[in-house]
Amino acid sequence: MRLIYTLLLALLSPLFLYSLYKTKPGKPAFGSRWKEHWGCTPQVKARRPIWIHAVSVGESIAAVPVIKALKQARPEQAIVVTTTTSTGAEQIAKLGDLVEHRYMPLDFAWCVRRFIKAVQPAQLLIVETELWPNTLQTVHQRNIPVTVINARLSERSCQRYQKFSALFNLIRPYVDRILCQYASDGERFQRLGFRANQIEVTGSVKFDIDINPQVQEAGAELRQQLGTQRPVWIAASTHEGEDAILLAAHRQLLTHYPNALLILVPRHPERFNAVFELCQQQGFATQRRTAQASDAETCQVYLGDTMGEMLTLISAADICFMAGSLVGDKVGGHNLLEPAALGKPLLNGPSFFNFSEIMQLLTQQNAVILCNNAGEIAKQLNMLFSEPNKLTLMGKEARLVVDNNKGAIGKTITTILNKKVVTKQL
Repeated sequence: MRLIYTLLLALLSPLFLYSLYKTKPGKPAFGSRWKEHWGCTPQVKARRPIWIHAVSVGESIAAVPVIKALKQARPEQAIVVTTTTSTGAEQIAKLGDLVEHRYMPLDFAWCVRRFIKAVQPAQLLIVETELWPNTLQTVHQRNIPVTVINARLSERSCQRYQKFSALFNLIRPYVDRILCQYASDGERFQRLGFRANQIEVTGSVKFDIDINPQVQEAGAELRQQLGTQRPVWIAASTHEGEDAILLAAHRQLLTHYPNALLILVPRHPERFNAVFELCQQQGFATQRRTAQASDAETCQVYLGDTMGEMLTLISAADICFMAGSLVGDKVGGHNLLEPAALGKPLLNGPSFFNFSEIMQLLTQQNAVILCNNAGEIAKQLNMLFSEPNKLTLMGKEARLVVDNNKGAIGKTITTILNKKVVTKQL
């Protein structure tokens, strides 16, 4: 089975690398560092670092507070972070000298062996569920403990793994412990054959959000530019097919609130131009954030066409609709906790399988409203803008969900640093 997997990987790797290296607007270039994907990794400065793998942007963002907490608890501990993508590397670069960054080698044993020889890690921490069969086996053979942190496993993914149990059996023997976000994740990992004593529920590190005061100051400054006496809502992280729905909802809202503003933020920078053209084609007075125009108070749509400013944009709005939730099962939603931490009332589409536990907590606290289409989005926006007390209460309840579920980082760090794991040769 491993041979078949490796042969398939060899056949498919050109397509994977083409997608990885393909030039896109706003995407950093790999430059000469592409060789690191083949295990040609520069040696690290310190001995026996902790190796943390965070495949791309989402995992890198989740890893940052864990890294900071690790360095605070043990300043002398060296850390090497690998990402597969250049956008993930861009996030890790913000940590400066706290860590060293390398690109993750492809899942060929000889690539991984070269990487391990150069890095000599003491243990491997995998953020969420990025599990590669040959990498895990090679790491295990070097007696390097493997821990999956902030692990999540949706019911859909669990059933998929069960269908391909022969492939999953190439992974399971080489994972030493799993630190899960929720008890339901732990139960699903046990269904896949992991032992109960390998699993610990530490919570989701995504609840341990520390909003930088500068972000809120920047949000308040932007709101002054946009106008403080008008209803403002944001549609965050939109995907293709969602923008038209959200613009239709905004058009309905404008019939009740002619001065209302939609902050529209596409998920991927390569879509910025297309979404701007769509807004103009539909007749909306649209301003791009990068345009630095002076008519922000009169525009109907404000296009967030920058990277790394999502929290600032959310902070400037009254209500947040989280996109990635109107495109069927293609995406499965995005993380609602950042707008919740900012105290924003939340709207979401019907698809959220990647964040079902978070959605359950927010729903129980009456902090989120589900909307299936443009009409329902417009209806809920109208209701909230007409009932300021309810709008304020929903925002407080959203923030309460975040506050009541903090502590995952502390539990994760305690386990990583204080609970020894010894791998057993199979």
